[in-house]
Amino acid sequence: MQIKLAFGKSGLDVTLPEGYDYKLLEARSAKPLPDAGQALAEAIARPVASASLTELARGRKTAAISVCDITRPAPNRVVLPHVLRALEEGGISRENVTVLIATGLHRPATDAEIREIVGPELAGTLRVVNHNARERSEHRYLGITSTGTPAYVDERFIAADLHITLGFIEPHLMLGFSGGRKLIAPGLAAQETIKVLHSPKFMRQPLSVEGSIAQNPLHRELLEIARMARHDFLVDVALTRDRQIAGVFAGNAEEAHKHGVRFVQQVMLEEMAEPVDAVITTSAGYPLDLTYYQAIKGVTAASHIVKPGGRILLVAECQEGPGAPEFRQMLKDNPNAAQYLERIRNTPVIVDQWQIEKLALVMEKLSVLFYVPGLDAEYYPTLWGPAYSTLQGALDALFAELKPGATVAVIPEGPYVLAKVAQRT
Repeated sequence: MQIKLAFGKSGLDVTLPEGYDYKLLEARSAKPLPDAGQALAEAIARPVASASLTELARGRKTAAISVCDITRPAPNRVVLPHVLRALEEGGISRENVTVLIATGLHRPATDAEIREIVGPELAGTLRVVNHNARERSEHRYLGITSTGTPAYVDERFIAADLHITLGFIEPHLMLGFSGGRKLIAPGLAAQETIKVLHSPKFMRQPLSVEGSIAQNPLHRELLEIARMARHDFLVDVALTRDRQIAGVFAGNAEEAHKHGVRFVQQVMLEEMAEPVDAVITTSAGYPLDLTYYQAIKGVTAASHIVKPGGRILLVAECQEGPGAPEFRQMLKDNPNAAQYLERIRNTPVIVDQWQIEKLALVMEKLSVLFYVPGLDAEYYPTLWGPAYSTLQGALDALFAELKPGATVAVIPEGPYVLAKVAQRT
């Protein structure tokens, strides 16, 4: 079987051995909109359950817009001009608009990345700033949620008269789907808030997984924080496989997001009749596979369709290595997944532990192999599964433990496929 896997910016061509029952799960995609610009203008002018953005801007002096960081392929450079035009028509000029890059606890965007995120034309004319979750003094305390989470949100966002988010909707490993409320918390939250949201209290909830939203306790928590921050308006999009805009959802922060989630669910859901013996997956290539931290999403997304005791091979470039310093240290300090889960059960949350915790939960049931060439070999012994210096070596190891005729799902674009096993009635 010949297949091309998403890997970095260029992809990898792979030949898979004969004698196995392959299930190709490609990212299902709606057709691109014939005129994305017109669709954006119409959605902003006639939004879901809200006055138009121009009407919301009338009588207000300032606006803050939260946008995704470089790890997300959100089409900000396409969406932003329409949002700015609507604000200007309502009386808020560009010099009174602040664009905040919702980094959460990711590293700040570089100047070059800011130009990529908002577009070179806007980067030089707008005030674009990085969020800094590690500096609590830059956040406003909004109170405590009903479940006890302290809510701290970037002061620059809260201080504005109008609060807007721009995002895109895709499956998310713990929140069900991205977009909407995620651009406020964790996107613009202080680490004191983020650590609670990403603690075992939420990470080990059975419904805090990809594709789960209605009863997802983390989703409900983020909605509560977004309400506290007065999330006035959003523009979320759905994307095609080649990152074109397939749908636009603008308006009331909760209702418009619901519309977008329903659209993505209908487009992306791939149901399997039976679980498989093994999966070959990716982290969807650039930009999501820049770091091992982000690449873990490929494993968690695939885990829902594998038989207990089955195997997953993750193929991700990881050009920038492991991720943040705290995550690097965790990899080195925790050589055993089960021990790690027990170790953090009742201890204070540290930065980035949630991602490796999600991986550890998968490791309780499955085996994972890795081809992550951007990761230094010094990390290989603590990946909780074997890592290989060549893709062929990883493939040989995967198939060596499979019987002829075994079912193998191949997911070229990893977490951009929402896959699950159909429930029997």
